[in-house]
Amino acid sequence: MTQPPSAPISSDKIKKLTEVRQRLIDELSTVIVGQREVIDQILISIFSRSHCLLEGVPGLAKTLMISTLAKTLSLSFSRVQFTPDLMPADITGTEIIEENRSTGARERRFLDGPLFANVVLADEINRTPPKTQAALLEAMQERQITVGRVRHQLPDPFFVLATQNPLEQEGTYPLPEAQQDRFMFKIQVDYPQFEEELEIVRRTTSRQTEQINAVISGPEILEVQELVRDVPVSDHVLKYAISLVRQTRIGQPGVPDFINDSIQWGAGPRAVQFLVLGAKARALLSGRTHVAIEDVTDLAAPVLRHRLRVNYSAQSDGITADEVIARLIEETPLTEDDLSRDARLQKIFAS
Repeated sequence: MTQPPSAPISSDKIKKLTEVRQRLIDELSTVIVGQREVIDQILISIFSRSHCLLEGVPGLAKTLMISTLAKTLSLSFSRVQFTPDLMPADITGTEIIEENRSTGARERRFLDGPLFANVVLADEINRTPPKTQAALLEAMQERQITVGRVRHQLPDPFFVLATQNPLEQEGTYPLPEAQQDRFMFKIQVDYPQFEEELEIVRRTTSRQTEQINAVISGPEILEVQELVRDVPVSDHVLKYAISLVRQTRIGQPGVPDFINDSIQWGAGPRAVQFLVLGAKARALLSGRTHVAIEDVTDLAAPVLRHRLRVNYSAQSDGITADEVIARLIEETPLTEDDLSRDARLQKIFAS
């Protein structure tokens, strides 16, 4: 059934949102040097009502970035340091038996865990066993947790921003694919440029302290999340996003040879949903009320890199998921006419 068209987004709302985005970046820049692309992707994830995973070597301010962001959003913040001995009840909460002083009767009472916050920093999420990692699945997908037979709703808005170290693998538990798929983005945090690192050293080796101001409230974030879903997307852009994802599924008609040769398995439908939703948020934050192809291509790597499994042959040749995604974008036609005339893509659309 065709959905009724949404009401046009007013220019005043667009202007206000772009101003909020700039103020958020300005506040974060007082503490975080550089990392503009990382910050933009986190904001897109938040305004898309989704979660993201940040991966980078130690010392790149991943934790500081998230905790500072929570202050600018005027939301409750909770940090969980994941360790091998962490149990599910340590993050979800637990029921206790408490005696009622007035009646003497014993009653069950639920004690909230650190998941009951708007922004949850899951620090070094791959350092805790699968049993505890799995406790996040219901929270991330359903925004609730179940303890015993009772369901407890989490606050809204709710975001899980997780970090992990790609280098040290001893004593770690890689996230299962089903859980990685719950993260909208896997964001790569790289080393700073020379001038950025020079500024980092100046700031962190002096007495300089910065006051972070709140820019946007929880209800305002919820309003933006609804606004993002009202952004129109043309059929051409939708077909382009779908074609990118469907080309990653090996053994299917029309899939390029280099994908069949280098990928063990491809991305599922959730990748398309996140590509389109992220593209809507990116367009809106850029001051546009329509989605362009560049919005999709710009977010293809963070959406797809943790949803593609490079096979052993490609790994031995040093081929990464990001390189596969870049080649896929390069070989996929951009214009509507070229997309409709491409014989290989027609097989994908017909499959």
